[in-house]
Amino acid sequence: MDKSLLDVEQPHSMGTTIIGVTYNGGVVLGADSRTSTGMYVANRASDKITQLTDNVYVCRSGSAADSQVVSDYVRYFLHQHTIQLGQPATVKVAASLIRQLSYNNKAMLQTGMIVGGWDKYEGGKIYGVPLGGTLLEQPFAIGGSGSSYLYGFFDQAWREGMSQEEAEKLVVTAVSLAIARDGASGGVVRTVTINKDGVKRKFYPGDTLPLWHEEIEAVNSLLDVVPAASPEPMVS
Repeated sequence: MDKSLLDVEQPHSMGTTIIGVTYNGGVVLGADSRTSTGMYVANRASDKITQLTDNVYVCRSGSAADSQVVSDYVRYFLHQHTIQLGQPATVKVAASLIRQLSYNNKAMLQTGMIVGGWDKYEGGKIYGVPLGGTLLEQPFAIGGSGSSYLYGFFDQAWREGMSQEEAEKLVVTAVSLAIARDGASGGVVRTVTINKDGVKRKFYPGDTLPLWHEEIEAVNSLLDVVPAASPEPMVS
């Protein structure tokens, strides 16, 4: 076994599943909650959907430290931008700042992000910023280690003009599928829905997610699934 996998001093990595989906009226962002250090789960309930402004959020994957520092810088710059203009920044401005930081520091950063939000000029928008700092406007975006299992699923399941309920259900289903297939994704599912009415966060515990092929239903104790053997009578 690779001994580096057992090193608890390794940098925290969010081997993860992050998703952004547009629908008729806004966007839905979703993510799992597992943060890993090598083969250890460092945090099983982390929040990977970070607020940048009142109307823009970002899903973070890759190095936890890198994605957090990029988010912090962009939040600061957007705050200054809002003060100067006297109005909220657009989704594209936020995504462009993340792209600029990611591209200018691509030799040092190991993080991929999905930016989503709503503004009065363009409505709901999703932008993907993968490793290296490319900026991609997409109707839906998926990222992280769990995304490998979702491309075919989204080709079949996503459609233009979905309702908010359909988009939220799609995101939760997709993250639960990635959790079932990807060892680096797990925990709970968090979603953020953004539209002209504001922002709504939702939380889905792991035991409420749909089960996929060969998944074992969650139990409170191994004693619930392992039959207890009757004790042997003592013989003198």
